[in-house]
Amino acid sequence: MKKFSTYGFSGINIKKDIAERFRAFSKEISKSHSETLEAMLNFFKWNNLDPNDNLGVKTDATKKRINALIAIVRNIEKQQTLPTKAMLDTLFQEINKVDEEEKEVEQFDFGTPETLSRDTELEHYKKRYDQMLQELSTYRNNTKNLLKHLTYVKGTFGKGYYKLNMNTEELEELQKELDNVHHHHRSESAG
Repeated sequence: MKKFSTYGFSGINIKKDIAERFRAFSKEISKSHSETLEAMLNFFKWNNLDPNDNLGVKTDATKKRINALIAIVRNIEKQQTLPTKAMLDTLFQEINKVDEEEKEVEQFDFGTPETLSRDTELEHYKKRYDQMLQELSTYRNNTKNLLKHLTYVKGTFGKGYYKLNMNTEELEELQKELDNVHHHHRSESAG
């Protein structure tokens, strides 16, 4: 706390009964009169309040609203929070049981993995690389073919759009090709 000698003081005339109330209030919050007055001014400024505003805290309507809010919160706790907590507790208990059962299950030995020679491994990756290049080429050709069938249509009232000029059979054939390439790739990678 700064020494009083460093402050410059000014006098204000205040009614005696108000001055007594202020001194008592200042003692309650254990501040000097200047600090108490500054805190009060800051409160009104920071909260954008006018000292003459009635905040309605002591009215019966406000008490009823507060009681209604408390009842709503208690109802939410009773109807939603507690049942949800009970469900979560049950779920976690079941998870713990499953974890304990898994610990008791025998560990299976899958054997030692087969070690591949460097040449075998390189051959495997080269085949896969060539396969992926072939698939990329197929996708590229299908995309080019699809783009050839697109025509731009200028919109009457808004933006234009692209129209696909392809009959149903051609579109179904393209879908089958894409599905075959996709499934062919999955079956080889799974094996």
